Amino acid sequence: MAESEGESGGKKAKSALLMTVAGVALLTLVGGGGGWLVGAMIAPDIRGAEAAQKAAEEKQAEAGKSAGEQGLPRISTEANGIVQLEPITSNLAYPAENWVRLEVALMFKGPPDAKIAEDIHQDIMAYIRTVSLQQIEGPRGFQYLKDDIQERVDLRSEGRVSKVMFRTFVVE
Repeated sequence: MAESEGESGGKKAKSALLMTVAGVALLTLVGGGGGWLVGAMIAPDIRGAEAAQKAAEEKQAEAGKSAGEQGLPRISTEANGIVQLEPITSNLAYPAENWVRLEVALMFKGPPDAKIAEDIHQDIMAYIRTVSLQQIEGPRGFQYLKDDIQERVDLRSEGRVSKVMFRTFVVE
């Protein structure tokens, strides 16, 4: 009698383990299939997006070649009366170990003048070399720097530049 109970208990244990493994496998398949179905319905068509992006890049490259430009097109153009100056990189007066990188664009009243823009570029660079780190710390210091540069540009351009636009300002 004890032997028959052991055999039936072993069969029940094997049967329960087999049913558990089969249930987990079935749930895994159902979950995976459901995830694939929902992903296919919700996710964007990646191939279509890649093709559209490639077409847009080709169109932009053709437009850049026809205009004679290389790289990214600039927002500021001389046709708009805006001239973007070359980046200004210089060390500060004190401490001399600190560097400043500044990108500025000038908005002209009327047609832009390249000679005035170059003079302004050199004037800003000379001014940046006289500034100390303590003078430009914080928002108030940055505002003072902007006001000083605007004043120098007004003097140098004799009122032909209406606005100085700071594109980047980095202190290292």
